[in-house]
Amino acid sequence: MSVMVARKKVVRKWEKLPGRNTFCCDGRIMMARQKGIFYLTLFLILGTCALFFAFECRYLAVQLSPAIPVFAAVLFLFAMATLLRTSFSDPGVIPRALPDEAAFIEMEIEATNGTVPQGQRPPPRIKNFQINNQIVKLKYCYTCKIFRPPRASHCSICDNCVERFDHHCPWVGNCVGKRNYRYFYLFILSLSLLTIYIFTFNIVYVALKSLKIGFLNTLKETPGTYPSMSLTVLTVLEVLICFFTLWSVVGLTGFHTFLVALNQTTNEDIKGSWTGKNRVQNPYSHGNIVKNCCEVLCGPLPPSVLDRRGILQQEESTAQEGPCSRGPSTQEPVATQGPRQAEESSMKQQDGGIPLASAVPVPPLSDAEMPEEKQRTPGEVPVPSLDAGRAEH
Repeated sequence: MSVMVARKKVVRKWEKLPGRNTFCCDGRIMMARQKGIFYLTLFLILGTCALFFAFECRYLAVQLSPAIPVFAAVLFLFAMATLLRTSFSDPGVIPRALPDEAAFIEMEIEATNGTVPQGQRPPPRIKNFQINNQIVKLKYCYTCKIFRPPRASHCSICDNCVERFDHHCPWVGNCVGKRNYRYFYLFILSLSLLTIYIFTFNIVYVALKSLKIGFLNTLKETPGTYPSMSLTVLTVLEVLICFFTLWSVVGLTGFHTFLVALNQTTNEDIKGSWTGKNRVQNPYSHGNIVKNCCEVLCGPLPPSVLDRRGILQQEESTAQEGPCSRGPSTQEPVATQGPRQAEESSMKQQDGGIPLASAVPVPPLSDAEMPEEKQRTPGEVPVPSLDAGRAEH
C-alpha cells in the first residue's frame, strides 16, 4: 500500500526572487534578461583587440618598442575585468516587501490619508526625509510595496527598485546602481583609453609602412599567414570600429566624469532634480570636486541585501510502497492502558460511542472516593498510576 512521505527540497532564494533578472552559477552571477547587446559589446572589444594583437602589434613591437603590446594588454585586461564586474554583479536591488510588511504599510497609509471621497484621486504616497537640512521626498513603489530610499528608482526593464539608480545600460546587460557604478565608470574610462590607443597606433602602423614601401603598396600588402585577406580590409575595419567607438565612449566618459564631480546620477540629471525651476541644491554634493569623486569612486561598497544564495526549504510529497497494519491506528492496545481507561473504553465501544478517554483526561480518584482496599495507609508513599502520567503529559 502506498504511503505519502514528505521530504524537504533545498531551493535557493534566487530561484524565487521576483523581477526580470537572469541568474547563473547558482545565483553568483546576476544580469538582466536582455543580453543580446552585451554579447555585441564583447564581440566588438574582443574582435578589435584580437586583430590589433595579431597584426599591428608584432610590427610595432619590433620597429618602435615592445612596451606597446604590453600596455595594450594591460588596458584590455582592465577593461574586460571591469565590464564583467559591472555586468555580473548586483547593482543594488532592494528586496520587495513581504506580505505582512506590505499590509502594514498599506494600513499606515490609509490611517494617514483617511478616507478619500468617491471620484477623487487619493493623495500621492510620499514621505519627507531630511538630508543636510534639506527635505527630500521618498516615493512609494506600487510594485515593490515599499517607500524607496533616497536616490532609488524602479527600473522598468529589470522590474526592480535599485538603490542610487543611475540608468539601465543594455551595453553591459545590467542596471547601473550603487554597487556597480564605480566599475561601470572605470570600464568606460579604460575602454576610452584602449580605443584611443588602438586607433592611434593603427595610424602609426600605416604611416611607418608607407614610409618604407609606399602607401599604395601598404594597402595591397597581405599578411603572410592569411594571403587571401587584404591588410587594407583589416586595418580599415579596425579604424572604423575605433572611430565610431571613440565618439560614443569618450563622450559618455566625459559626461559621467561631470556627474561624478557633482555627485549626481544620470536619472537625476535627466529629471532635472537639482537644476529645475525650484533651483534646489543637491543635498548629496559636498561642494568639492575631490570629495565628491572620493565618495563615488573610493567610498565603502555596501554589501548586497538580496541574499541570493540563501536556502529556502520546501516540502515535497513522494509516494512509497510499504505494509500497512489493519485496524484503527489511533487506538492503543488495551495492555498499555490503565485499568479505568481500559474499562471505560470497552464500555463505550459496546455502546457504540467514541471513547472519551482519548478526548478528555479523567482526573484520578481522591482518597475519599477510592475503595477501602485501595485507600492509602498513613506513611505509605503514593505510587503514580499510569493514568496520572497520561494526564500530565
